[in-house]
Amino acid sequence: MTKGSPFSRLNPMGLLKELDEAYVIYKERDPAIRTRFDVLLYPCFWAIRAYRKAHKHWEKGHYFRARQISQRAARKTGIEIHPGATIGKGLFIDHGTGVVIGETTVIGDDVTLYQGVTLGGTGKEKGKRHPTIGNGVMVSSGAKLLGSFTVGDNAKIGAGSVVLESVPEDCTVVGIPGRVVRMKNRKVHKEDLDHGDMPDPILEDMKVLQRANTELINRLIQLEGEVRNLKKEQGEAPVEEDKQEIQGAFMEDRPYIEIKNCLFENEVNTIEYFI
Repeated sequence: MTKGSPFSRLNPMGLLKELDEAYVIYKERDPAIRTRFDVLLYPCFWAIRAYRKAHKHWEKGHYFRARQISQRAARKTGIEIHPGATIGKGLFIDHGTGVVIGETTVIGDDVTLYQGVTLGGTGKEKGKRHPTIGNGVMVSSGAKLLGSFTVGDNAKIGAGSVVLESVPEDCTVVGIPGRVVRMKNRKVHKEDLDHGDMPDPILEDMKVLQRANTELINRLIQLEGEVRNLKKEQGEAPVEEDKQEIQGAFMEDRPYIEIKNCLFENEVNTIEYFI
């Protein structure tokens, strides 16, 4: 291995201590791990180890050396962490392929990142141009956090979300652009880190619109039936074409879709069809 690489010159006692500390963190957030030596198979272990070394060089002003270490680790692990970033304790990057952490990023303690996450800038800012991530935050697969803003403690960022502005603490953010869809005044515990079970606000909006459309169509059918009954009472039978059109409309089945906490929750759920 290359001289100075975080993969060489391993201190056995120091490595065992690191494995023990990492094992406790990984075990809380990944059920796949079985022994402390499995930690050696996690790319994030080596990527964070390389970052710690590169960060020390960066603070001393050895910028080229720091970047050299970080880029070598990025090629080996698929995780690119800029040596200028500030990272707290307990960071866990699950799988890790495609993760990018920018130069002015600040990450708190006990943060979990999944594969494909980008903590980057927009390209329009100077100085602090990357996000600040609070303690206990979970960022799901493929999420992009772009710009200088703060993600509050214990927030959840849904898979594939694009976040461009600050996120309050204890919130769940999903969508493009990301928006808050859930806010809870409680801590997000480790066993709640189910990034595959996130609300879909776009799907919910589509269901609400579908129900509104069904309401209007059913109301129109009801009115057509009432008009037809009035014509019958007045002795004005509808022509054959109108009769077929009305009967065809009633043959179409348009069931309601129940949506919780939506505009139509308190409205009548059934409409009597007039034939």
